[in-house]
Amino acid sequence: MSNISYKDAGVDIDAGNEFVEAIKSDVKSTFDKNVIGGIGSFAGAYALPTGYKEPVILSATDGVGTKLRIAIESGKLDTVGIDLVAMCVNDLICNNGTPMFFLDYYATGKLLPQNAKDVVAGIAEGCRRSECALVGGETAEMPGMYSDDDFDLAGFAVGIAERSEMDTVANVKEGQILIAMPSSGVHSNGYSLVRKLFFDKLGMGLETEFEGKPLVDTLLEPTRIYVKEYKANKQYVKALAHITGGGIVENLPRVLPDGMRAIVNKDSIKVLPIFEFMSQYVDEEEMYRAFNMGVGMVWVVEPEDVEAVLANTDGYVIGALAKGEKGVDLV
Repeated sequence: MSNISYKDAGVDIDAGNEFVEAIKSDVKSTFDKNVIGGIGSFAGAYALPTGYKEPVILSATDGVGTKLRIAIESGKLDTVGIDLVAMCVNDLICNNGTPMFFLDYYATGKLLPQNAKDVVAGIAEGCRRSECALVGGETAEMPGMYSDDDFDLAGFAVGIAERSEMDTVANVKEGQILIAMPSSGVHSNGYSLVRKLFFDKLGMGLETEFEGKPLVDTLLEPTRIYVKEYKANKQYVKALAHITGGGIVENLPRVLPDGMRAIVNKDSIKVLPIFEFMSQYVDEEEMYRAFNMGVGMVWVVEPEDVEAVLANTDGYVIGALAKGEKGVDLV
């Protein structure tokens, strides 16, 4: 019997090395002054920023879900990395955390260096948009676990906050105003329902025209990252809710104290065309529980600060806070 190699078993070490070389420039483009060392060590190192009285380290992890299936089938792989970063850093800022660094995990059946490079290029772009350093990652080639073309992603973001600023719920009071920060599209939630509707029920394809362009372009529009807007308006924002799976009705209550109710005017929400179309086939209640409906984040601000926030962002008012059972009324 002849000897066999790791490559015979489906794992190509040389392809892995080629991939690492190919991503070095993208990764380095995300570095800031706090990154210590470069790529190739056993761990990423990052110096803690100065100026905090009681610094607290925050962490967040997430994936992209079945949006990846659309990326894989279309071969358009350069945007899902942005989604990966967005899902993590948008959570961090909801606890007044400033993102510091990011790590990714890329698992695939067969490592195709160009495909992997496209994915990491998207991750690096997401890190640049969120002013977050990409300090490390892991690539796993696992034949037998994934088919050759399949891959999965996980992301891990670490941020820093002042301990006294973390409890945003304590800032929330009756009469404060709810400002919607527009989403860029479906973001990264509800894609099992999206795929079921568009492809299985309606028989549409990736290249089917939707709103004047191929449907795939709309479905793969990357999740918006709100870090820079948050940093520019932090002094005005009392609390933030990232609108992901569960929609406004389940995510907004996470920043409300007991005895506080959010009154959201549905007519004020600038519903995106993709959601208007889907609403013809999905019940309204289900739409508001599965999707962001055009609202990527909700910021809670004092009435006297609304004008300043609106002048500095593309946000708009969708409601206010009132006393009542903790929850959301869509009126």
